Amino acid sequence: MSLKCGIVGLPNVGKSTLFNALLGRAAAEAANYPFCTIEPNKGIVSVPDNRLTELTKINGSKAIIPTQLEFVDIAGLVKGAHKGEGLGNQFLANIREVDAIIHVLRCFENSDIIHVEGKVDPIRDLEIINLELAISDLKSLETRITNLNKKAKANDKDAKAEIAVANLALECLEKELPLSSLNLTEEQQLILKQFNLLTAKPVIYVCNVAESDLKDGNNYSKEVEAFLIKKGYHPPLIISSKIEEDIAALSTEAEKQEYLDLMGLKESGLNKIIKESYNILNLITYFTSGVKETRAWTITNGCNAKNAAGVIHSDFPKGFICAEVTSYSDFITYKTEVKQLGKTRQEGKDYIVKDGDIIIFRFNV
Repeated sequence: MSLKCGIVGLPNVGKSTLFNALLGRAAAEAANYPFCTIEPNKGIVSVPDNRLTELTKINGSKAIIPTQLEFVDIAGLVKGAHKGEGLGNQFLANIREVDAIIHVLRCFENSDIIHVEGKVDPIRDLEIINLELAISDLKSLETRITNLNKKAKANDKDAKAEIAVANLALECLEKELPLSSLNLTEEQQLILKQFNLLTAKPVIYVCNVAESDLKDGNNYSKEVEAFLIKKGYHPPLIISSKIEEDIAALSTEAEKQEYLDLMGLKESGLNKIIKESYNILNLITYFTSGVKETRAWTITNGCNAKNAAGVIHSDFPKGFICAEVTSYSDFITYKTEVKQLGKTRQEGKDYIVKDGDIIIFRFNV
């Protein structure tokens, strides 16, 4: 299941530094001038999950294969991007290709790092980006509605339903409300998804602060938090790109953990971003585990057993017989005796897979 998260923001807010830290290497050029990144940099990262380690210990697995996300470092947008300013059309097209957006906001002062708007103001920066995305969507919807009206006149059976959803989206954007606030039926949600609108994509807001402000945030990050809550968004994540860069430069996991302990941090900001990316896309994990390997598989929350099997191999759903399911909590408690103690159960194709399920699929192809 290939999923992409695009890192966006104004130039010089710390996007490329964050991307480099996510990958643990200098994959994207990070420099003190606008449009340092033009072509998007891409990288795959593993989703941290301690359950993999515990399952591996119990089953003596020879390999661990975590689930993964793709991150895309998209060049900094500027005011007027929807008109092509700063190669804006290209950058907006790059955002259109991702499943979720990580919006990085500069919440630190540093006279050595240029700010394209002259001074640090994360609320202004946030509104610039959101306005550019909204205007791009408005233009897209207006064009789509014109074309749909022509189809409706030609008695296209789907056009009327699509026009209704497009008009609802248009009204929502004109009221400066997030498209997530729309109260749509399941059918309407599917139509909206087909429009591939930028502002309909789930967003994680990240406040990039100085090292000294990481624990409690600062006035900038608190302003952002209050603004987002008022608008109906989730509170931002607080990170320091500099600290994440320092952690990524360390050689071993033990060194990284020691650094986190010294800083009084439970986990890195990057782990928080990865986990939140996973959550915001409404994804869950199930596992397959044995002597050969323990592996995490990504599915959408609400996925049934038949479709979950198809993530492993496209032939599995065709010959699906049953799924032998053990919950993670039971497996950890009873270990290799779960089956003998009756904690493993057989489920049919319509069983809704739960996060943490350990599954053996029986099939006949």
